Amino acid sequence: MPLLDWVNKAQATTAASEVPYHLLDFRSAHGAPSAENLLIQGDNLVALKALVPLYRRSIRCVYIDPPYNTQSAFEHYDDKLEHSQWLSMMYPRLTVLRDLLNENGSIWVSIDDGEAHYLKVLMDDVFGRTGFVTSIVWQQRTTRENRKAFSANHEYLLVYAKDRRRFEASRNALDLDDEVRGRYKNPDNDPRGPWQSVSANAQAGHGTPSQFYSLVAPNGKRHQLPNGRCWLYTEPRMREEIARGNIWFGRDGNGVPRVKKFLSAATQSLTPETLWLATDVGTNDFAKKHLVELFADAPLFETPKPESLIARVLHIATSPGDLVLDSFLGSGTTAAVAHKMSRRWIGIEVGDHAVTHCIPRMEKVIGGEQGGISAAVGWKGGGGFRFYTLGEPVFDAAGTIHPAVTFAGLAAFVWHFETGLASFDDAQDERGRGAQDEPGGNAQDERRGSAQDVRGDSAQAQREGNNASARRGGASPYLGTHDGVAYYLLYNGILGDKRPNGGNVLTAAVLDHLDSLGRHVGPRVIYGEATRLGPARLKDLGITFKQIPYDLKVR
Repeated sequence: MPLLDWVNKAQATTAASEVPYHLLDFRSAHGAPSAENLLIQGDNLVALKALVPLYRRSIRCVYIDPPYNTQSAFEHYDDKLEHSQWLSMMYPRLTVLRDLLNENGSIWVSIDDGEAHYLKVLMDDVFGRTGFVTSIVWQQRTTRENRKAFSANHEYLLVYAKDRRRFEASRNALDLDDEVRGRYKNPDNDPRGPWQSVSANAQAGHGTPSQFYSLVAPNGKRHQLPNGRCWLYTEPRMREEIARGNIWFGRDGNGVPRVKKFLSAATQSLTPETLWLATDVGTNDFAKKHLVELFADAPLFETPKPESLIARVLHIATSPGDLVLDSFLGSGTTAAVAHKMSRRWIGIEVGDHAVTHCIPRMEKVIGGEQGGISAAVGWKGGGGFRFYTLGEPVFDAAGTIHPAVTFAGLAAFVWHFETGLASFDDAQDERGRGAQDEPGGNAQDERRGSAQDVRGDSAQAQREGNNASARRGGASPYLGTHDGVAYYLLYNGILGDKRPNGGNVLTAAVLDHLDSLGRHVGPRVIYGEATRLGPARLKDLGITFKQIPYDLKVR
């Protein structure tokens, strides 16, 4: 497979792995206090990496609208990177987004001609050529630009899937629209309702001798086949169809025969096409008018996406309750649409407009804002979200665990570090019980409320951290079992206090407590500050002890 090369590609391919895992600092809650939706302000590569231990293989759809590298400086962001810098910016972000997608998941990337073809090859490298689903042409403007050699009226959406077969089996078709329904009429007042007609003859290449004959209409006109054509049915079958009223000969009964296809029997959905017209999904100007309504006094984005465009993406790629991620959130359109369509969402934005645009926009959505797609989906308001900023790395400069890390935050990190899974519940999925195991499954096991476990910035977070095991069904340092190995974490006084006999150190008493939870038959991995059990006894017990922080590293 041809590969794309550029200056500093080697560094770009390892950049994601070199980014340390960070905490997320909780700042404010908006709307319903139990809401699972997250708005994160900060560098999106660092923020994406912070989400991996909690949301790996959990995202159903990623939509991103990255800078197009147009060599322009806009009000809200700089779109003037050198070409190789743009590729180096995109590559590590795409690799982390790939890891966050579930097996039915897809990623949709808006782009224009400037970088579209380079991005296609770049995404082939990250997702594999088999991951490519399609490229969609979107008519993003309807006016003509006469100052240039060509009036650029379109952009692209590149669509890739984590597993193309599973995505195609689970993707949603489009509903019949008014234009399609309008093709169905009922000029003969057929009691079966509206219908449209198709030709009663076909290419003769696969016809049998019984499909070649003269057809006499009810009013006596004889119809001969055009050259190279045959009738759809044999003559006896054609007579049956005529008797059933399924063949239309025009209002006078002598017209060219056509087969009636009834709306009541039609498939009530449409396969999405790859040309999306402005009349169907809106334009940049349409989106600007909506933003003017939302932010009368705030500077506008140059090329915002209309809610109707994102709504079509999410309709095809997701179902209600699925988790949607946009790591170039901009003015918050993806979050607004996902919220209105009853999808859960995570939005990441580095700029100040995370506060000046995204928060107030989502507050208006919660309040029942009626712009964009609201009327189409019957949006009345409700829900909520939590706002976070990037906190400290899990490990400080000296390589020790940052003091703000709670038990639950470290537990999620350890579990992901050891198993590659997003959270404790994923152990069930690995044993074949997850919805992801079946084509078309929605994999609705995303980590509800898990962001609370990594905040680490307040007394509330500390209480949640120390009580995390209680939320998993009982006060216990047990994390879960994966591939026959049980994992435990002794950290932050989870068993009562921070003294050795309180739970941070593996002692005989602590081991007895672990055994009292239900003796695991098989190997065990126990993380702790230290152990008072010798190597021989640990070996006899099938225990691998790992010392915090020395046996943990950021990868």
